[in-house]
Amino acid sequence: MPSAPTGNACCDRCADLGGADAGKSDAGKIARRRLLKAAIFRPLEADAPTDPKPDDFDQDDPADLAPTTGFADVAELPRAVSGTILDISPHVLIIGQIGTEQRYTLTPDAIGWRGAPCEPAALRQGDRVVFRLHPSRRNVADRIWANMGRVTGVIIDRSGDSVLVDEGATRKPQVINILPRHMGRIQVRFPNLEPGFLVDIIGVRRGEDLDGVIPATSQPGYPAHALPPPAMVSGHVPDSISGSAVWHEPRDEPPGVLGVAYPALDPDARCAEDAASRRGHGYARMPYLAVGSVLRIRNDCSGKDCLVPVTGCAAIARLFNDRCVNCGTSPRGRIADLTMASFIALGGELERGCFNATMTIGE
Repeated sequence: MPSAPTGNACCDRCADLGGADAGKSDAGKIARRRLLKAAIFRPLEADAPTDPKPDDFDQDDPADLAPTTGFADVAELPRAVSGTILDISPHVLIIGQIGTEQRYTLTPDAIGWRGAPCEPAALRQGDRVVFRLHPSRRNVADRIWANMGRVTGVIIDRSGDSVLVDEGATRKPQVINILPRHMGRIQVRFPNLEPGFLVDIIGVRRGEDLDGVIPATSQPGYPAHALPPPAMVSGHVPDSISGSAVWHEPRDEPPGVLGVAYPALDPDARCAEDAASRRGHGYARMPYLAVGSVLRIRNDCSGKDCLVPVTGCAAIARLFNDRCVNCGTSPRGRIADLTMASFIALGGELERGCFNATMTIGE
């Protein structure tokens, strides 16, 4: 079976592999920077909210990792919460979070996912879950995903039903195990499970490996090194850019952080992830941005939108020239690789893998 060697470290301006705390600290710094900015450049209106207090910032608290003034808010958008199931019934979910126990009520029509849709009571103690809270009811959950994972990248090796995938310079390679009962469904959309081809599969995490269940998209017909040139576009880059928005696992960032990995970071950042740019410059025409830039992402299917900061690199995303077809057909190209929390807040369903999106730059 393919094994996953260690990856390379990235520059100090994006997430690295120096351990769980290193990546967590980087994402926390970006969120803290937003908090300090809000404290200095506070609104001038008479009814402006109380100034945030930087001394109260805690990077272990998902609420403090959410960007502040003008950004997504629990009262406006659904909030994603993660933890480990301690107990679950048809009506109540109890999870463990950083040494504490939290209890959430389930709506009558709550749905779970653990490799396939299921009743919440079918989930198990010890499952690692991320769930969506009702936007107007703080302790009520209506959607639960258990042990969900996703691997997106370039196939390095294949041995039987196991595939080793390169997810980029700043992440170690990942192993996907494809069980026989899922192989047919996956190969309908990914017929070339051979080295050099792109793959994007959603499944159930079992330790470090992923049991592949769902093909997140259709496989591009080209190898990763042969990305076709994008269509010619004249004039300046438009104020808004349309394409597909996808999500990634929080391996090198806090699970509750709101942010986006951007496919076209400024080369001056000299991020190690840009080594992947040798494979191609991306299909969607996008301007260069720096880590910390602000983007407004709109889910064209749900109508929800919010501001999120750029928190890292998404060089692998620019190798895909696919479309999202959740509501109509999006233009080609992946324009945003969102954190799980951001994807859920914007109304995305994790098992669908993407939503049709429009992105504008700036606050």
